[in-house]
Amino acid sequence: MDTSLKDINGLRVAVEGCGHGTLNAIYAATEKACEERGWPNVDLLIIGGDFQAVRNVLDLTVMSVPARFRELGDFHEYYSGTRKAPYLTIFVGGNHEASSHLWELYYGGWVAPNIYYMGAANVMRLGPVRIAGMSGIWKGYNYNKSHHERLPYNQDDIKSIYHIRELDVRKLLQVRTQVDIGISHDWPRAIENHGNARALWRMKPDFEKESRDGTLGNQAATYVLDRLRPPYWFAAHMHCKFAATKIYKDETADSTPQAVATPAAPSAAAGTDNSAIDATKNEEEIDLDMDDDDEPPAPAPAPAPKPEAPAVPQTAAAISDDLRALLPASFSRPAATSRLPPGQPVPETIFNSTVRFLALDKCLPGRKFLQLLEVSPSSPPAPNYLPLSAESSADGSTGAATWPRYHLSYDPEWLAITRAFNSSLVLGDRDARPPADLGEEKYRELIKAEEIWVEENVVKKGKLQVPENFVITAPVQDGVPPTLNISEQPREYNSPQMIAYCELLGMENKFFATDEEKEERAVKGPAPPEPRRDGFGGGRGGGGGRGGGRGGGRGRGGGFGGFGGGFGGNRGRGGGGRGRGRGY
Repeated sequence: MDTSLKDINGLRVAVEGCGHGTLNAIYAATEKACEERGWPNVDLLIIGGDFQAVRNVLDLTVMSVPARFRELGDFHEYYSGTRKAPYLTIFVGGNHEASSHLWELYYGGWVAPNIYYMGAANVMRLGPVRIAGMSGIWKGYNYNKSHHERLPYNQDDIKSIYHIRELDVRKLLQVRTQVDIGISHDWPRAIENHGNARALWRMKPDFEKESRDGTLGNQAATYVLDRLRPPYWFAAHMHCKFAATKIYKDETADSTPQAVATPAAPSAAAGTDNSAIDATKNEEEIDLDMDDDDEPPAPAPAPAPKPEAPAVPQTAAAISDDLRALLPASFSRPAATSRLPPGQPVPETIFNSTVRFLALDKCLPGRKFLQLLEVSPSSPPAPNYLPLSAESSADGSTGAATWPRYHLSYDPEWLAITRAFNSSLVLGDRDARPPADLGEEKYRELIKAEEIWVEENVVKKGKLQVPENFVITAPVQDGVPPTLNISEQPREYNSPQMIAYCELLGMENKFFATDEEKEERAVKGPAPPEPRRDGFGGGRGGGGGRGGGRGGGRGRGGGFGGFGGGFGGNRGRGGGGRGRGRGY
C-alpha cells in the first residue's frame, strides 16, 4: 500500500483495548501491524482504559486489584524517561488504574512524554480530528455524587473514584458541534443490540442475561454517544472484540434513541463477523476483578397491591364535552409530556447519523486487541484553531512525510464548557452534592459568554497547542521492589500541568492543596467505610449479580464490523477468564 495518506487531513490511528500495564508489548504490536499494512507510522495510538500509569510501587496500593495479583507493569520506564513512547498515545481511565496519579490530571495531561490522559471527560483535537473521551465505569449508586475521594483512600474510595459522575457527563452533553471519535472504557448500554449479539453470547454467555435485564454497559456512555454521534466510538473493558453499527433516523422522524435494551439477540446486521468463535477457558488467566466486593443484591420486592381506581361520580362522568369547553383554561387537563433522555434533542450542528462501534480485547497472545484504521474529519476545522500538518505548507502542498505530523491541541468549545462548569465542581466533601442541572438552554448562555473569553484569551493568542510540559512528580521506581504486598499509600501531588491549565483558563484550581492540608488529611487517615446498603446490585451496568468471565476465546481473524482484520486475532487460543468478573 502507498505510504502516503489519501487525504492530508486524515489520521492514521491504532486502537488498543485494555492496557493492563503492557506498554512495551502494545508498542511492539503496533509497529508490527504498521509493517504488515505498509504504513511508516501512525499519528495516534488510542488505549481504551485500564492503562495502569503506575509510577512506583506505592501507586499499586490505590489500584483496584487484589494485593496478590499486583504487577508493576512497564509504565514506570516511560515515566522515568528510560523509554519514550514511539507514538502519540492517548487513553481514558478504566477501573484498574493508578487512581491517585490520574486524579492529579482530572482535566487531562501528560502522564509521561508523548502519553496523554484524557481526564475524567474531555474533547481534544489532533490535527483536524476532534476526539471526545470519558473515563470510568457505570455504577448508578455513585453517579450523582460529587468527587469526594481524596488521599488517603479507604477501600470504598479505591473503587468509587473510578465510578463515572453525572457532572462530568453533563459537561459532555453540552457539546453542540460534531466530533469524530468517541472513547469510553466500558460499552455504551444496549450497543450489543446493534451488532451480532448471538456471536457475543457465544463468547460471553453471561452477557446475554445482563443484556436482557438492560444492565449491560454504561448508561452514561449511551447518553454521550446519542448526543455526540461520532463516526467512530471505541471501548474496551469486556475483554473481547465486538463491533456494532448504530444508525440514527432523520430528525424529521423520531430520532430519540431508546435508553433500554431492545431484543437481546437480533439477527446478523451489517458490520458483523461470521468467523468461528470458541469460548474455551484459560484457567491460568488471572481475573483482576475476581476479589472485588459486590454490593449485596437486593431481594426481589413483593409486588405492591394495585389500588383500585376510585369510582367516578356520576355527575362528573356526565359532564359533556360542550360544558367542559366553557370552563376556564385552568380546568383543562395538562397535555401529556414525555421526558427526553439527557442530551436530547441533538442540535442540527451535530449531523452524523451512523456510529461505528468497536470494542477490543486486552494485549495477550491470540487476542483481538489492536486495530488500524484511517479517520477523516467530519467537517473542515477552523484554520485559526489548529496548526498545519508538519508535512504541509501554507498552500496545501505536501513534501516528504515527517512524523509526528500533528500536535495535540485543546478544543475551544470544550475549554468554554470547562470554564462554565468550574464553579460547579465540588471536591473532597462526602456530604456534598453537585449543583442541580440548570438545563441546556441556561448552560448555552453561560458557554456562549465563555466562548468569547476563550477566543480572546486562548485562540487569538495562539495557546491552543497542548504544551509538552510533563514533569516528574512522584518518585520514580528504582529497580524491582522485593515485594508488592505493601499498604503505604502515595502522597498527593500538586501537578504543575493542572496549575498551568487552570492558569490558561483563568479559573480556580480546586485541586491544589497546601502541604499543611495534605499532612492534616494524612494524619487523620482514611474515612471510615460507609455501611453496605441493599438494593444496589453489581454487574457491569449496575444490575444485580456477578458478571460473566472476561476473555477472548478463539477467533479466526477476519473483518469485524467493517473494520478489517484486527491484529492479534488470528486463530490464537484465548481464555474465557474465570467467569467471575464484576465490573467494579
